[in-house]
Amino acid sequence: MDETLRLLQDLTDAAGVPGFEDEVRGVIRRYLEPLAEVEVDRLGSIIGRKKGSAESPRIMLSGHMDEIGFMVTYITKEGYIKFQTLGGWWEQVMLAQRVIIKTRQGDVPGLIGSKPPHILGPEERKKMVEKKDMFIDVGASSDEEVKAFGIRPGDPVIPDSPFATMKNGKLIMAKAWDDRLGCAIFLEVLKRLQGVDHPNTVYGVGSVQEEVGLRGATTSSEVVDPDVGFALEVGIAGDMPGVRPEESQEKLGKGPTILLYDASMVPHRRLRDLVIETAESNGIPYQFNAMAGGGTDAGRIHVHGRGVPSLVIGVPTRYIHSHTGVINRDDYEGAVRLMVEVIKRLDQATVRGLVG
Repeated sequence: MDETLRLLQDLTDAAGVPGFEDEVRGVIRRYLEPLAEVEVDRLGSIIGRKKGSAESPRIMLSGHMDEIGFMVTYITKEGYIKFQTLGGWWEQVMLAQRVIIKTRQGDVPGLIGSKPPHILGPEERKKMVEKKDMFIDVGASSDEEVKAFGIRPGDPVIPDSPFATMKNGKLIMAKAWDDRLGCAIFLEVLKRLQGVDHPNTVYGVGSVQEEVGLRGATTSSEVVDPDVGFALEVGIAGDMPGVRPEESQEKLGKGPTILLYDASMVPHRRLRDLVIETAESNGIPYQFNAMAGGGTDAGRIHVHGRGVPSLVIGVPTRYIHSHTGVINRDDYEGAVRLMVEVIKRLDQATVRGLVG
């Protein structure tokens, strides 16, 4: 396994639902400390500072550490676990999936239970089971046995989905691409900037609690006080059966994505154009997409202080907000290359020109 795959596996195999990002932060710190000055804000976002030839402009690269998951909320007398979702889940992708409950005594495997089709009536088969009616089976026979396993309300629950490279060697499966991809990108960008002249100071940020309200981006922006901001994210790939081009334009293997719109931000036009020109002049393929719902860390970065020119750069990903997503390694590499080249261009005069 090469260094890139090792980084991606270390990040995606780590557990970190919103509010429980400690394990992910530890992985990032290990990779970040040789590259930058490191600090942590009071919500838990980790921030690496890499100074170039000038203190400013300050360029913020944000990838959120948290992944979608669940939290234990109630234990039934029969020993089943009721839970709260953390982040956006669609019921249809949840049933019969394996999960891991992270307890103070260690990991406990479980399964989101489902009825077999043999005992479902015709009308029941047509209905989607609601989240509120779901439960996790940990193999216990009573609430006392569940407690003996070390499980208690408030414990985080993550999808059980190990990292794997697919047969063609380019496509990779894992949980938590949203948004360990963004974390991997800023770590790799900082690594490639070592010994390279760049006319600014770059901040790589692993933010917390993005999936429940973009919270870490708010507090980490206070620490960084950026002049330019980038949210490094997954994109919603549309190259699968049942997705119309107007719903999602992105395709795996066609390059990183420039997001034109989401529910949290209209991107900065001049910054967008600078990124497009940089990609074209360096022969880096890119795609466009727009997302009517959802938001990213850039939704908070761009309204920090007097305003911050901001943009979202994504890596096309199939099946986000489910147990397992799929990416193409070439798109990840393209996003890293693009961000390195953009950073080299962001000097004082260029940044002033974005808002002048």
